[in-house]
Amino acid sequence: MRDHEKLSLDDVQLSQQLGEALRNRRKKLGKTIVQIAEKTQLSVSFISQIERGRSTPSFVSFFKIANALDSSMDELIKIPHQHKTLTRKNERQKFNLGDPDRNYENLAPGFTNGTINACIIYGPPGYRSEKFSHEGEEFVYQIKGRVTHIIEDEEYQIGPGDTLHFDSRRTHSSVIGDEESIELWVGTMPIFENKEE
Repeated sequence: MRDHEKLSLDDVQLSQQLGEALRNRRKKLGKTIVQIAEKTQLSVSFISQIERGRSTPSFVSFFKIANALDSSMDELIKIPHQHKTLTRKNERQKFNLGDPDRNYENLAPGFTNGTINACIIYGPPGYRSEKFSHEGEEFVYQIKGRVTHIIEDEEYQIGPGDTLHFDSRRTHSSVIGDEESIELWVGTMPIFENKEE
């Protein structure tokens, strides 16, 4: 096993738990699958498959669904919120979505009403992300491997030690080169959040 072992949402039981959490949240809000599909621009059948535990969404699809449900990704997959000023390497939460080889390691859990999120992202060779845009900004520090980031019509190839900082309202995606990528990602997109109720 690699250092970045994780909670895998590809596991059948976890996919079913995720689907149940999404369905329960949707019903609590009194929304239909059609309404969620319209808001996320995902198909009704895909959302239905996720809710029934027959499909696992990608990171981008899960983010869109969580937003449509006025929630955060970690709230829906029940990642516990316990802020620590210091988090040791072996205490960090790890998970993946959709692709078992693309893993996320939460670096800053549970900071109440925080504005930034930070994680280490491990990506397999040749991985292509979906095109995506959202409010906020992103900062990437490349630790290992080479990645081509496409931001609208511009391409940026980065390697170890390089950084990228951009307005994430611009449509963006990435393609990993021929070796595993490890990057430090910091952004204002609410992946992990802990809101004061």
